[in-house]
Amino acid sequence: MHLSRSARCSVLLLTGALLLTACGSGSGSSAKPAGTGGPGVTFDNCGRKVTVEDAPKRAVSLNQGTTEILLSLGLADRMVGTATWTDPVMKGLEKADAEVPRLADNQPSFEKVLATEPDFVASSFASTLGKGGVAPREKFEELGVPTYLSPADCEGKDNSGDGDGARSKPLTMETVYREVRELARVFRVEKRGEQLVDRLKSRVTKATSGIRAEDTTLLYWFANQESPYMAGCCGAPGIITDTLGAKNVFDDTKQEWPQINWETVADRDPDVLVIGDLTRKSQTAESAAKKIAFLESNPATKNMKAVKDKRYVLLSGQAMNPTIRTVEGLEKVAAALREHGLAG
Repeated sequence: MHLSRSARCSVLLLTGALLLTACGSGSGSSAKPAGTGGPGVTFDNCGRKVTVEDAPKRAVSLNQGTTEILLSLGLADRMVGTATWTDPVMKGLEKADAEVPRLADNQPSFEKVLATEPDFVASSFASTLGKGGVAPREKFEELGVPTYLSPADCEGKDNSGDGDGARSKPLTMETVYREVRELARVFRVEKRGEQLVDRLKSRVTKATSGIRAEDTTLLYWFANQESPYMAGCCGAPGIITDTLGAKNVFDDTKQEWPQINWETVADRDPDVLVIGDLTRKSQTAESAAKKIAFLESNPATKNMKAVKDKRYVLLSGQAMNPTIRTVEGLEKVAAALREHGLAG
């Protein structure tokens, strides 16, 4: 397997053959761009101690969620690749996103990631940095490349079984805010991180002002027509539901995205259907249009009150994942509840 210059250098480092300073830019200079110097950063991340000696200059983000955080922090010029997209990039980030090479719309190979000569790799999901994903974290770390996994996908969550894991405690936006702050610290742009968190908190406050939706029931459908993935109690949809004071009709399961048959869905008969509007093409009924067409024609669902009254809220896949766009999901669900007279 061909290794990049930085990866080869890291392998030699592991054998003690070179000093750390020999793995620089190749020019021999110790000068660093503004905002990239300072002491190394060390922190705990999903049960691992991660050390990033210098602010990354060649970062790769393996999922859209971490990509949009880095772009929101103004770090496009320090990224050499992104991958695994479910939706168009968040509004306002189009120009920054265009500057960063997309390694794959879905999951790239380990070799393709290494070919970018990364000095830092971030991921939103444990499945991406694990067996069956791009590569386990150890594979990158053996080459001297530090990795970061979104704490929202590991803390209070068990990913050892099949499916998308199960949560032992509800996720909150505080974990997402911490991810923003940690990534900002890694890149030595802490002030930008605080400013982004402040903007997100302000949006949450505005979206929820005056809402009382305790009598309203919601159901979240992410993907798949034959065996639909519906949100359980405690992931990103749980943040939206709990913040609005509403009730998820499947809050009796701690699985992140359990697959539930349509007869059970119809029996729960929610007031509002929150529907993933995805642009990827990996499963059936990815777009909201296809989901709605199915709901309105399927004998088991066409008589549900939300279907008959067309009480649909369309969200991007990222807004239904634990990312900064969960706030976008909260805003849209809150607006829909007000529109339908279900917000108190």
